[in-house]
Amino acid sequence: MEDVKDKKHELRKLIKKKLDAISRDDIQEKLKAIETQLFEFANFIEAEVSLLYINQHQEVDTGRIIRRCIDSPKDIILPLFNNANGGAKLYKIQDVDADLRKGTGNVLEPDPERCKPVSMDHIDIAIIPGVAFDEKGGRLGTGAGRYDRIIPKLPITARKVAFAFEDQITQAVPMESHDKFVDIIITEERIIYKI
Repeated sequence: MEDVKDKKHELRKLIKKKLDAISRDDIQEKLKAIETQLFEFANFIEAEVSLLYINQHQEVDTGRIIRRCIDSPKDIILPLFNNANGGAKLYKIQDVDADLRKGTGNVLEPDPERCKPVSMDHIDIAIIPGVAFDEKGGRLGTGAGRYDRIIPKLPITARKVAFAFEDQITQAVPMESHDKFVDIIITEERIIYKI
């Protein structure tokens, strides 16, 4: 068990080093390519209720994607995590500037005073963050386990999709029994379907 935790820690450090070596301009180009892939992706086009995320360190930035989605007919849902019990509630956002507030670690989160709660059962597609992925859908998150708790609660029909730069794709992500997989990974170069 400690061996897997050590491998995860080392992989997070390796990915951070790789991402830190990419110029801001290159990151922006990669983000544009991921955005293009997403908005041409049939599962996303057909989805009416989309769960997205506000990125943290080493996760693909979703700011522009969320703003672009707000202008579409989709319902855009973001999670609000309860650090005390590890749970999450989902909220529909309609205005990025008005519906979000700074939460733990200055990360934006839905403001429950302004946003309407949404049941997990309504999610058509879930965009899941991560630090590293493999082609089998293995996912390494930030270590908090938040999305490992959300994924099993999603409808069986909801596609679990991740964004990643090619630099975040690795041969094999070290996995523990509680770690959850994604179905599809969208990078700046390709769409990877879980093998």
